[in-house]
Amino acid sequence: MAGEQQDVKVNRDEIGMLEKDLRHIAAIVKQKGREILNNYTITPPQFIALQWLDELGDMTIGDLSNKMYLAFSTTTDLIDRMEKNMLVQRLRDMQDRRVVRIHLLPEGEKIIKEVIDKRQLYLQDIVSDFEDEEVSQLSVLLQKLYIKMNEDMNED
Repeated sequence: MAGEQQDVKVNRDEIGMLEKDLRHIAAIVKQKGREILNNYTITPPQFIALQWLDELGDMTIGDLSNKMYLAFSTTTDLIDRMEKNMLVQRLRDMQDRRVVRIHLLPEGEKIIKEVIDKRQLYLQDIVSDFEDEEVSQLSVLLQKLYIKMNEDMNED
């Protein structure tokens, strides 16, 4: 019984450290991302919208609102500003003309590519002292964690 309690204690401590480390890493990634974005004329929410459009392709404002956890009206304002800056374009759906999709334009694609390249260079520099096997293990474990968390989010 005492051994079981010790296992639970160690596990709880490890989970506490894991949560803390992930929180701190997320904060650093967010801060570094904002520093990189300072060289561009877009805001962090605009960058997030561009990322979703780059990753998933054309989306409705409703779908994008859901992905970004923003109100529909907030996303509409965001898209209005991005459209003025020639980052995205509203297009009527070919199958249903009532549906309007947001399409990523070349300038938006260019910004996404440049920013992600800079973020990847930063990460490459950070892990440069790691062994190749450590980088591979980290990648596998983070992917496993992401899949599990994503499944949990989709169950709700």
